Amino acid sequence: MSVTQYDQTLFANTCNIIVNKERNKNGIGTLQEKTLHAVLKNFYEPDISHQEVKVNRFVADILHEDEIIEIQTGNFNNMRKKLNSFLKFYPVTIVYPIIHVKYLYWVDEATGEVSSGRKSPKRGSFYDAFYELYKIKPFLTNPNLHICLTLLDAEEYRLLNGWSKDKKRGSTRYDRIPTSLVDELYIGNTSDYMCLIPEEVPEEFTVKDYAVYTHINPRYSQLAINIFKYIGIIEQIGKRGRCYLYTRRNTI
Repeated sequence: MSVTQYDQTLFANTCNIIVNKERNKNGIGTLQEKTLHAVLKNFYEPDISHQEVKVNRFVADILHEDEIIEIQTGNFNNMRKKLNSFLKFYPVTIVYPIIHVKYLYWVDEATGEVSSGRKSPKRGSFYDAFYELYKIKPFLTNPNLHICLTLLDAEEYRLLNGWSKDKKRGSTRYDRIPTSLVDELYIGNTSDYMCLIPEEVPEEFTVKDYAVYTHINPRYSQLAINIFKYIGIIEQIGKRGRCYLYTRRNTI
């Protein structure tokens, strides 16, 4: 789906409320929950009475009208126990933010000085989600599970505490502060994953072909193909040299 001007304005207002509130109170990066998570939670559910609701043995980020929304900024391995519990009783939407354009800032731990921002040459895309989605692959065919990929621009703050001479390699990410909402992709059922196979991909394709057309590295491409096979939207039809050939399935 494409976000509307209203969505973008609402998101910007949410960012301003959360970021200004916490900066005035504590400074950058001192939220008990990181800024990116807090902004998204309040964007998707501004009513705090529906936030942090206990469901069975766990706490859901959002429970509203018998639907659970979980904001997961990374490490989907941690979702497995929750999903096992929640999906038995509720539809669950996992909101996964992906940083599209990032400005990087460095924080000196001793002085608190923050460097000027530097634009990262890397641009994130919806295809970056495969690394995390693979970790919950057994749940992806559950009709109660939905995925919302949220593409954002953001500022990233890192501590100058790494092991290299300039203290940047191996450094700790301190906080990510979203600045704008770029796009959203909602996956409501397995057939919706078809939109993650670009039309330009040939009728018969390999893992390498998929990587070329999506501009992702072969590792992510392999994970994507593995997921697509598992949920049944592609099938293996033979080989081209040493590479397996795949095609889209007509029916799911």
